[in-house]
This record gives sequence, structure tokens and C-alpha cells, in this order.
Amino acid sequence: MLENAVLILKQILTMFILAGVGYALFRTKKISKEGSRAIANILIFVSLPCVIVNGFLVERTPERVKGLLISALLALICLLASAFISRFVFKKDSIAVFASTFSNPGFFGVPIIVAALGSGAVFYIAAFIAFINLGQWTYGVAIMTGKKGSLSPKKILLAPFFIATVIGLLLFFTKLPVPGVIRTGITTLAGINTALAMFSVGIYLAQTDILPMFRNPILYKISLVRLLIIPAVTILILWFVPKSYMDMKLSLFLACAAPVGSNVAVYAQLHNADYRYAVETIIVSTLLSVISLPLLTLIAQFLWNLF
Repeated sequence: MLENAVLILKQILTMFILAGVGYALFRTKKISKEGSRAIANILIFVSLPCVIVNGFLVERTPERVKGLLISALLALICLLASAFISRFVFKKDSIAVFASTFSNPGFFGVPIIVAALGSGAVFYIAAFIAFINLGQWTYGVAIMTGKKGSLSPKKILLAPFFIATVIGLLLFFTKLPVPGVIRTGITTLAGINTALAMFSVGIYLAQTDILPMFRNPILYKISLVRLLIIPAVTILILWFVPKSYMDMKLSLFLACAAPVGSNVAVYAQLHNADYRYAVETIIVSTLLSVISLPLLTLIAQFLWNLF
């Protein structure tokens, strides 16, 4: 148990180094605000869809099919619980609701899961990544813009994450052969996901007035919900899953307990919402996750092994 917590902490620190690179690039004017918007588009329309498809590029076995169905159901339950808790706590504060509802499974969770459990465990959060990005594209945009039309079936069907999920499921269930060069391309594009996302965090930080940010109590309230309350509820939800699915449980937990997703700033920027506020929710929760994620992982493993 302690080994997993140490591996998680090391991976988080590595990701902060990547954020430092993004910070330096913006401060030295090697990248502009327009460049930051371009990175956001690459993440939404290229990199994250490749992460989803790549998660399904595994051999189909009866065990994996069963694991996929169980993990998808659990992912949906956990995400709905997050949405309910966040809306209950923050009411009409759209940025706070978005930030606390949606964690950072693709940018933050995947590298941590790979470090702690191996690349095979990412399969168990493929559905979670798909659901969370579909939720951001629809429910998230709706609460951020106040336009219910964002929930239209057409927008859902055309969402890059929905398309990626459909492609991934088709490849998984039909066992269609994927040429090596295409598989390599998908894996490579999925691999730049974390670096680009953390560069974005660094770029966001470079545009933020740091001292006033750390004196803003609402940011700590958002972090409390995102990093402690929702993970605690997730531990209870996953408690009833048999110990034989421990890798699945830990993968889903790490995805649910990750800090505020970078997409809150991406969508705030794309939809002219309060971009600075969105950035601050990411930065504060990401910094605090250095403490919360390893500690809660230890607690979750202890409780699940105890009962």
C-alpha cells in the first residue's frame, strides 16, 4: 500500500516539473495566449480522443468485457454522485460546479495509474474518461453558458469524445485489426496528453496573481469538495466491489480523486466565462492534491483490505 502512495507522489512531482516548463515558456514569451488556446484545441480534439481510443486497444477477453461493463457502471455512478454533490454545495456558481464535478482523469489520473498499477489498468477508466468528457461537453457547457441547447442530441453525437468512444468500443468488440503504424500514431498522440495538459497548467499559473489567489476562501472550498468529500463518497461506493477487482477499484478511485480538470479553464476560455477563476481552481486543487491523493489512496486501500 505504501509503495503505491510513494509512486503516486513521485508522479505528481514529475507533473509539476512539466507545469514549470509551461510557466517558463509563457514567462519568456515563447508561447502566447493564442498559443495556449491552440494547445486547448489540440487537447480536446486530438489528444484526449486518442487517450480514449487507446484505452480500448486491448485484447478482448470475457474477463475484460465483464470488467468494462462493471467499471462503466461504477464510473457513471461516481460521476453522477460528483455532479449531485457539487450542484448541492455550489448552487449557481457555474465555475465552482464545473470544477468540483469534473476531475482530471485523462491529464492527471492516467500517468498516476500507470505509475502505480501499470498501463493495463488504464482500460478500467476508459469509460470514466469518456463519460467525464461527454459530461463536460454537454452538462458542463450548459451550466457554464446557461444555454440548455448545449445538451442537444446533435452536439452529443458530434462531440469528439463520443466519437472516440464509439470508435474504441467498435475496435474492442469487433476485434478489427489496427495497422501497426496507426496504433503507433494513436499511442503517440495519447502520450502527449499529460505534457500538454501540464504545460497548460503552467501557462495558466503564469497569468495568475498568485498571492491574492491563495487568499480566496472559495478556492479552498472547491478543493475540499473535489479532493476530500467526493473521494470519500467514492471510497464508500467502491467498498462493495469485491477485492478481486482491486486494480479496477484503485484505478477508478484515482480517477475520481484527481484534482480539478484542466478542461474547466479550456471551456471557460472557449465560451468567454471567468477564465481566471477557472484557472485558479485548477492550480490550488492541483497543489493540494500532492497531500490528498497519496494519503487518501492509503486510506482507501486500508479500508478495502480491512473489510
